[in-house]
Amino acid sequence: MLAFGACGNGNGAVEDAGVLDAGLFDAMLVDALVDAASFDAPADADAPDASEDAGHDDSGADSGVLVDAGADAADGAIDPVPGFGTIVGPCGRVPPEVDDVDPSFFVVRLDFEDDRYDVSDLELLTEGAQRLLSEENAGGSSQVSEAFAYEVLERCEGAMRLVEIETGIRYEPSTSKKTDLVAFFHENVGVSVTRAVSFPVDSPYPLSEAQRVVGDKLDSILESTANVTFPGWDKQILVVMAWDEASADRVREAWDGFTPERRADTIVYVVITDGDDGPVYNR
Repeated sequence: MLAFGACGNGNGAVEDAGVLDAGLFDAMLVDALVDAASFDAPADADAPDASEDAGHDDSGADSGVLVDAGADAADGAIDPVPGFGTIVGPCGRVPPEVDDVDPSFFVVRLDFEDDRYDVSDLELLTEGAQRLLSEENAGGSSQVSEAFAYEVLERCEGAMRLVEIETGIRYEPSTSKKTDLVAFFHENVGVSVTRAVSFPVDSPYPLSEAQRVVGDKLDSILESTANVTFPGWDKQILVVMAWDEASADRVREAWDGFTPERRADTIVYVVITDGDDGPVYNR
């Protein structure tokens, strides 16, 4: 069975579509994202939730999207805030994009090393991530991935607070496609979360699945943004928790294939997870 989930374990570099200035991270390998041409790709229904309760290592993986570059850091870049799991990659790239009418695509890594998340670690997370894990949520098995998606957005991208979770967001009509949470930067931003992974986890993640799931998410983002009545936002982030670099590559290939109309002004933010990250992908 295939599912959209994320994880990755390795020392691959991180790519970026934004502008970078030198010296963001000492002793940290940072990569610049590669732009690609557009072609249309099909969308379909949501992919089934994916999970694998095991750590992994993709440090030797060959990646077409995550290329080593001697990176520059973005204007206004920030260092990631320490916390549960180590964030590796350039931070502070999302806030300037919130007011931009163009789409964007970013990649970072989240390394759990040998420290698997469990409920005893709850207080080590940001307040927003704690809320996502503690309150009743429509996320079901995806609550951990949603919590760590928010965790990275606050610690790496400067999200100031979690405004609302899925069950508190209102739409007209109520049957509208929905987003997972609302985060506040200098304004409200909708956040949709998904995962990129195949099962069994050592199976290649196919481009066709990435096209199906990312396409469906982009369409859902357009609908939920048009129909939201509370708390409201103008722009959304699609956070993809990716099992490894190869899965992140497929996400980028799918993204590059969509028309400008489907990309709209969405920020795609891929988090490759490393180390003992099984809980992020539990079904």
